[in-house]
Amino acid sequence: MTKGKQSTQLLLGPTPAALIACGDGNEQNIITLAWVGVVNSSPPMVSISVRPNRHSYDMIRKTGEFTVNIALAEQVDVVDGCGTISGRNLEKFEHFNLTAAAGTLSYAPMIRECPISMECELKHSLELESHTVFIGQVVSSYVEGDILNEKGSIDFERCSLLGFCSGNYLKTAPLNLKLGYTLKK
Repeated sequence: MTKGKQSTQLLLGPTPAALIACGDGNEQNIITLAWVGVVNSSPPMVSISVRPNRHSYDMIRKTGEFTVNIALAEQVDVVDGCGTISGRNLEKFEHFNLTAAAGTLSYAPMIRECPISMECELKHSLELESHTVFIGQVVSSYVEGDILNEKGSIDFERCSLLGFCSGNYLKTAPLNLKLGYTLKK
């Protein structure tokens, strides 16, 4: 394999094409983000990166809450729409026929149609040149029962989650290999 030098670009991925839901008591919004990741395991924390000019930014900053909702590959139209249309003049839950589901947070709803949702409380923020990184502690996790196996783990044969890399949407496909499988050879 021969590598050729490319223009400087972000080539990390796939990452989840996540629907981030937030609210402030007056309105709710959804923003699609692919800059989402795990940053700590105990307590569980995730990061999301949001541009300050986005409609969701002030809601997250003001309330200190957001939810991370992971979509199925078949929901790509909704995910793309929520990421390309501003919520300033459009109620996205209504427009995309999504259901805001209450959990334990005061303001940020989950999205009922997504098979995986995590409720997060904002713990840290880091302002960078183009984005602010919000780090949220996962306070509750929810998974649709029909994608779980008999042990209560996500069965990737039962669902194809949506991912994103270099401007392209992807779908997950299981390799049926577990962490540490090479030690068992």
